[in-house]
Amino acid sequence: MSSDKERIIVSDSTLIPERKEREVFSAWRISFFGAIGLLIFLVIYSPDPYARILIFLPDGIVKTFQVTVLSILLALVIGLIAGLGRISRVKIINRIATVYVEVIRGIPLLVQIFYIYYALGRIVKIPDIASAIIAMAICYGAYLGEIIRAGIQSIPKGQMEAALALGFSRRKAMRHIILPQTLRLILPPIGNEFIALLKDSSLVSILAVSDLLRRGREFASRTFEYFETLTVVALVYLILTLFFSWLVGLMEERLSREVK
Repeated sequence: MSSDKERIIVSDSTLIPERKEREVFSAWRISFFGAIGLLIFLVIYSPDPYARILIFLPDGIVKTFQVTVLSILLALVIGLIAGLGRISRVKIINRIATVYVEVIRGIPLLVQIFYIYYALGRIVKIPDIASAIIAMAICYGAYLGEIIRAGIQSIPKGQMEAALALGFSRRKAMRHIILPQTLRLILPPIGNEFIALLKDSSLVSILAVSDLLRRGREFASRTFEYFETLTVVALVYLILTLFFSWLVGLMEERLSREVK
């Protein structure tokens, strides 16, 4: 039986609507529809330059999604390995996973992007977008590893003991009993990390990857309309992050219904 106390709360200050939040003027609705309304108003009130800016940005939005999705998928694989390594009874595996988590979380993402692109680039040439994806996956894999570790350890130990008593191996018990329950618990914090990664993807613009921010900077450098361009870029990022926060909340609600 699950309870609200079992939820793992790891927040990057992302506003995810609560399941029981039904107010018409909730904070999420005010933020989301306010951003959309402001963007529409700007385009109608002053189509030049706001309409031109919006027309210029779609390629960057697609590239931002590409980098974000590929990074989070790779980070989930790395995080699962790191999370299982952190709870491993094999000392060397546990130590390697712990060192990875501590070292990576102690180095800023921007430094990691530079390091993989420039430092490792002296050994092997890595494409711009691949460098960005690898750097963000390695960085967020450390955070996801801690989330997965916390989720696994939040499952009562009696469930593992019961599975072993029924003849399950530890590996099968982890795969068929522990991890499915862990997924429900860690979905909200993983959703937070996805949204945080979406925002941090703006850092890839330093590698000449034509993401949303890079396209905005290109437009502003041609027209010198920096204020207008960055206003639109900021609103688009806000709309995207709030939209995905709503999706995360929706998935959490459906998972809770299935459990009940």
